[in-house]
Amino acid sequence: MRSFQVWRHQLGDSSEKDVLVYEEKDETFYCYVYTSKSGKYVIIGSSQTLTDEYRFIDSTKPHDEFQLFDQRVRGLEYDIDHIDDLFYIRTNLEAENFRLMSATEKKTSRSEWREVLPQRDGIHLNDFEVFQEFIVLEDQENGLIKLRIINQQEGTIDEIEFGEPTYTAWIDVNLESNVDWVRLGFSSLKTPETLFEYNLRTKERRTLKRQTVLNDYDPSDYVTERHMVVARDGLSVPLSIVYKENAFSKDGNHPLLLYAYGAYGYSSEPSFRGSRISLLDRGFAFAIAHVRGGQEMGRAWYESGKLMNKKNTFNDFIDCAEYLITKNYTSRGKLCASGASAGGLLMGAIVNERPELFASVIAEVPWVDCVTTMLDQSIPLTTAEFDEWGDPSQKAVFEYMLSYSPYDNVKATDYPNMLVIAGFNDSQVQYWEPAKWVARLRSKKTDNNLLLLKTNFDSGHGGASGRFDKYRELAMEYAFLIHTVSNN
Repeated sequence: MRSFQVWRHQLGDSSEKDVLVYEEKDETFYCYVYTSKSGKYVIIGSSQTLTDEYRFIDSTKPHDEFQLFDQRVRGLEYDIDHIDDLFYIRTNLEAENFRLMSATEKKTSRSEWREVLPQRDGIHLNDFEVFQEFIVLEDQENGLIKLRIINQQEGTIDEIEFGEPTYTAWIDVNLESNVDWVRLGFSSLKTPETLFEYNLRTKERRTLKRQTVLNDYDPSDYVTERHMVVARDGLSVPLSIVYKENAFSKDGNHPLLLYAYGAYGYSSEPSFRGSRISLLDRGFAFAIAHVRGGQEMGRAWYESGKLMNKKNTFNDFIDCAEYLITKNYTSRGKLCASGASAGGLLMGAIVNERPELFASVIAEVPWVDCVTTMLDQSIPLTTAEFDEWGDPSQKAVFEYMLSYSPYDNVKATDYPNMLVIAGFNDSQVQYWEPAKWVARLRSKKTDNNLLLLKTNFDSGHGGASGRFDKYRELAMEYAFLIHTVSNN
């Protein structure tokens, strides 16, 4: 369950002659290998939740020993690339929201790093790409992705506008550095994934490819909105919404599906999903609560939704749900919720905390037996997760985790309709966790609502695979939602 070795293979030789060039012995780290954008270096990265370390060799001398870029230090995160005669480094060194630095090929220790772009208040540097005269930045600001272009000669920064209230964008694959055109991507809850090229000098934009959507799909038939919901502690939580204009109205009588993840600093980007159209065309709205634990509002947003702050994730989701009801987007009898993996933990927590608030809930591969799993260090992923959830061998952590663990907090009360999906071959959340949770729910709940457990015996953590199987599973989920809200 952990990539821990890098081997060198000579083309044409037997694999028995392969040579082990690096082994990561710390069980909380995993390693990987890539080439720099310049092609000059082969780089081995080694990473865990809070720490990164890199090694490199000249790509024309593959038999050389790998050189350490900088000694690992707990809490120091960085990633590197190379162009011309410089390494570029995105790092949190004295910069919570990350900054961009550079180092020469001969002096790569962090004491020799020089600042290229300082940390900016309220802006998290997600990614970057360096070209001969320009640097392209992927920033996260106020819950949205911002693509910005630095002209290194003129010292200017330009931002690319996308003209929608909620969307996502990214730096796509760019293999050459001495170019005027860069390849970028854009998508929103109503706009299909679009690949385009942007001229760094003239700011001209040309579309290369747009995701094909069947049945004459027209984005103008749909409405996207972005709201800032004031949570119970006064912070504002971004909320993205999409609905079909002639199928949905804000009268409290329409169903709405609210989704969130909220862990590992993973931002739930408001991107397009063609299969969601059938739900919108049936009068549903779809919303994403960008709760704490993700990184939509910067690094502090992630830090305030992990470890001993984890309950902020659950509170944010509930506060967004109540906001949607208050603003007449839906009602308690029509509000649905869904989440997977760590988002499945979120589903388990909110149905224990506020079961009356939701009509139906889908929990996919839900991590719900938190304390038992995190106490078992024989599970390959457990020790690597201590920096995200905490080590329950410590009394305070144990008590906090126990207070929100879905399995341990099931009670005798009415629960919403629930569909729980497990994967028999799931390596991250073993199938018995959702099975145990459902068994306890069945023994305690006091209602006659549906409680369904679907175990896919062919799938892992990502759900059903294959071109059609994944849509059959999604159709089952949509059928469950439509059935359970149709009489409310």
